[in-house]
Amino acid sequence: MTTVTKKTKKEVKKSTPETAVREPRLRIRIRAYEHKVLDLSVKQIMDTAQRFDAKTIGPVPLPTEIKRWTVNRSTFVYKDAREQFEMRVHKRLIDILNPSQKVIEALTNLNLPSGVTIDVKMNA
Repeated sequence: MTTVTKKTKKEVKKSTPETAVREPRLRIRIRAYEHKVLDLSVKQIMDTAQRFDAKTIGPVPLPTEIKRWTVNRSTFVYKDAREQFEMRVHKRLIDILNPSQKVIEALTNLNLPSGVTIDVKMNA
């Protein structure tokens, strides 16, 4: 009969390699007020990355940021009459693993519609 021993947390930490090799990645965060424009921009980025045979992860939908305001309709009295406004910011995340120089150059030359904000970070 064989016995199974449980490893403690310290033993598990010791058994994992200390110098894990992380491959470089290009992390692209895309934000827009309209989700249709955002999805078209994401499709354009994904098509560009696939054209140069880059390995991609995503698009990952991030939580929608909702900002709300309540405003009185009149300037002085009638507090019961109010208007409510909201602004939604839709977000997506795309990771490109081991990006080549051609992929980076093609992504910088993309012509995206106005209202779309892109944040690009290079992680090693």
